[in-house]
Amino acid sequence: MLTVALPKGALLEDSIRLLQDVGLDFSAFNDPKNRALQIVDPTGQARGLLVRALDVPVYVAYGQAQMGIVGYDVLREKKPNVADLADLKFGYCRLSVAVKSDSGYQRSLDLPAHARVASKFVQCALHHFHELDLPVEIVPLYGSVELGPITGMSEAIVDLVSTGRTLRENGLVEVDLLFESTAHLIANPLSYRLNQGNLADYCQAIREKLAVKTSELMNS
Repeated sequence: MLTVALPKGALLEDSIRLLQDVGLDFSAFNDPKNRALQIVDPTGQARGLLVRALDVPVYVAYGQAQMGIVGYDVLREKKPNVADLADLKFGYCRLSVAVKSDSGYQRSLDLPAHARVASKFVQCALHHFHELDLPVEIVPLYGSVELGPITGMSEAIVDLVSTGRTLRENGLVEVDLLFESTAHLIANPLSYRLNQGNLADYCQAIREKLAVKTSELMNS
């Protein structure tokens, strides 16, 4: 049986809809009365696991799930041993450097050497500032990162931004873009080669659906 790791949170609804397009129904995860973290598709062909987004590539890399859906931001941060098969074109956001709007900083390079930067994307932040040859101290925070500059604990943050509303409401502004992120389809490399649970077939069906949708958008 194919096992699919689905991410809790913002990507879940679109992930369920995409899988329904290829014959896998995990819509029970959308039921507010449902508390199960593991369900079987009504056809009996696949099992769904509902996990934290950061854990999706872990389950896939270790083979507990053969396929998963996760944000590109997680792939860049964790660098898991998984096959990145397709950009699913939903769940857009961007990883940016942000500072207090009245700080005077216009870009990352304006920050002083050894400035403190709060982020849960520690590796991505380190890579960004290493590329700029600017030494900084990364302060790991995993919730309400915006409080870093507000409280004076950090001069900047590196965080995901979608609309920018949260930054604006907290007096912060973006000054640099690290990369853009959307949901990606990933698979366990060995499971994909062996086509366990018809994994390769489902992945191909998903890619074909994406191609059709892209063509329809271009022709609309």
